[in-house]
Amino acid sequence: MSEQKRPESQQFAALVLAADRTGKDPITRHTGAACKAFAPVAGVPMVIRVLDTLAACESINRIILCGPPESLLQHCPELQQRIACGQVTWLSNLDSPSRSADRGLSIIPDDIPVLITTADHALLTPAIIQQFIAASLAATADATVGTVTEQAIVAAFPGVKRTIIRLRDGGFRGCNLYAFRSRGRALVRFWQQAEDLRKKPLKLVARVLGFKTVLSYFFGWLTLRQGVAAVSEKSGVVIQVIVLDDARAGIDVDKVEDLQLAESLLSRQRH
Repeated sequence: MSEQKRPESQQFAALVLAADRTGKDPITRHTGAACKAFAPVAGVPMVIRVLDTLAACESINRIILCGPPESLLQHCPELQQRIACGQVTWLSNLDSPSRSADRGLSIIPDDIPVLITTADHALLTPAIIQQFIAASLAATADATVGTVTEQAIVAAFPGVKRTIIRLRDGGFRGCNLYAFRSRGRALVRFWQQAEDLRKKPLKLVARVLGFKTVLSYFFGWLTLRQGVAAVSEKSGVVIQVIVLDDARAGIDVDKVEDLQLAESLLSRQRH
């Protein structure tokens, strides 16, 4: 990343976003869990899977969980235990993912690099995180964003439908993995501005990408590098995309079908 010290052993703080976006979440309804983050995946609450994966990473020395609301914590004794022993710092979430992220960042010193992920990343592994962190430290950027290729997703999970962004140089899927140095934190505030404009699509497009970039995308001309460069220019943050090897990095648990896939994969790992 772009600031002067980039030792491979540099320690990150991890921020996990764990608030439900809606009371009608399909995973919560399907499992009967108190909230999506507590939904069991192969018998283990998904947020616990994420927290324990982060705890197993040598590059992570602090874990902050933003959400779910304090009133729900009693429904997950495993989480309460990790909070009580100091393994996890809990914060109440705010009314949007970007505001929750900004709140989490506010308690982390500016000179500490930060990894942000989500509580529904049930298939996250230490190896995925370590690859992302190593590549982020080597990157000449203020912020990095994880992605996997459509080719990797199709090869690993044939027949599984995922949302893919198709560009001139291939298809890509986000991984809900982000890393920031101090200057990169401005990207979270830019994200907040985008959320505030979500009901004004024309202003949103102009603010986040610019109409030229959007037209280029619709005509099939836009490359990944050009798209990232457009957001970097609009946000004032130098961003670099990290393409990850493991297709599981592109699987989050948003739908019942995702839950079934995750449980199937975890079951195979046990045998």
